Amino acid sequence: MKIISLSDVPKSEVKMQGAYGASKQVPLSKEDGTPVYSYRVFSLDGGGNTPYHQHNYEHMNYVIEGEGFLVNEEGEKHPLKKGDFALVLPNEKHQYRNASEQNDFVMICGVPKEFE
Repeated sequence: MKIISLSDVPKSEVKMQGAYGASKQVPLSKEDGTPVYSYRVFSLDGGGNTPYHQHNYEHMNYVIEGEGFLVNEEGEKHPLKKGDFALVLPNEKHQYRNASEQNDFVMICGVPKEFE
């Protein structure tokens, strides 16, 4: 069993090409003995975004703070707000963008532990 506050989890900058103002925390991972999923928390500063990318595994997201967009392959922006869930299927091109220039956008991202 593990219980940890997000404020106690180290934050690291997302250094993938195309990321801007993005950071990541990993409160639960395979290092903790998770059998299936790792949980990451991504924070986007005001005006920030993740890289536009795809991968061969699904991820499940829950917005815990702010407002943003999930951008698909066609460039369509789907609004997200605190309390929303989002599913990105394997190989779907996507990007998360913060809708605000001043406030943070924060979301939980669950992925298969092998891809943490």
